[in-house]
Amino acid sequence: MIREPFVAGQFYPKDPALLKDTVDKLLGTARKSMPAISLLSPHAGYIYSGSIAGKTFAQVEIPDKVILIGPNHTGLGERFSVMARGAWKIPLGEIKVDESLAKAVLEGSTLMAPDTEAHAQEHSLEVMLPFIYRLNPSVSIVPITVMNANFEACQDIASAIARAISACSEDVLIVASTDMNHFESEEITQRKDSLAIKEILKLDAKGLLRITTRESISMCGAVPATIAILASKELGAKTPSLIGHQTSFETNGDAENVVGYAGVVIR
Repeated sequence: MIREPFVAGQFYPKDPALLKDTVDKLLGTARKSMPAISLLSPHAGYIYSGSIAGKTFAQVEIPDKVILIGPNHTGLGERFSVMARGAWKIPLGEIKVDESLAKAVLEGSTLMAPDTEAHAQEHSLEVMLPFIYRLNPSVSIVPITVMNANFEACQDIASAIARAISACSEDVLIVASTDMNHFESEEITQRKDSLAIKEILKLDAKGLLRITTRESISMCGAVPATIAILASKELGAKTPSLIGHQTSFETNGDAENVVGYAGVVIR
C-alpha cells in the first residue's frame, strides 16, 4: 500500500518548496543533532506546534530506521495497528515502511496487528514525517497507532518494540506523537501540562497514565508516550530533557480553548 498524504495543505504546506522552506526554518540553524533513544513531539498544525516539533527534532540524529507511535484519533482499524509494508508519500518524497523491523515488532507482541485502515486518515504520524525526511531522506519507518490502553497493554507493546530494536543491527529511534491538554483555559492547561511533563521527566510511565487519568488531562498521546518511556527504559534510557513547551494561546491569543505542546528527548 502507498499511503497518500491526508493532511498536506491543512496541517502543513502541500507545495514541496514551501514545505521544505517551512521545515528548515522550524528546525533552525543551531542544530545539536545527537543520538537519542526516543523523543516526544506534538502533531498539531505547524502554525501551532511546529516550533516545538522543529526544536525537538533538531536535537536528535535521525538514524535510518524510526519507529513511530501515535494515537488513533479516527477509531478506524485495529486497536493497536502496525502498518507492516508499503510506503508513505509526503510532498517532499516517499518514505518506505521497514518491513523487517515491522515484522519483528509484530512477532513480539500479543496485541498488535498488521493493518492499514488505522493509518489512512490519521494525522498524528504524518505531520512528523517532513521533519524526519528533511533530516534523513534515507529513513525507513514502522508506523504504529494505538487506541486507549491500560498499563499492562503498554508494557506488552513497549517490550515488543524494545526487543525488536535490541535485535536490530542498526540504530533505531522511537518517535512518540502527542499533544498535551486540550481545550481548557490557559491557566488550567499550563497546570495540567506541568503535571504530565513532570512524570515524563521522571521516566515514570505508570505515573503518567495515573496522573492523566486522575486529573482528567486530555493528552491525546498519553498511551504512545507511556509506551515510548517503557521501551526507552528497557533500552537503557537515563536522561530525559524537556526541549520546550508552549500553548496555542501564544499563537491565536485565545486563552479559553487552549491546547498544549511539548517536546522531550530521551537519551
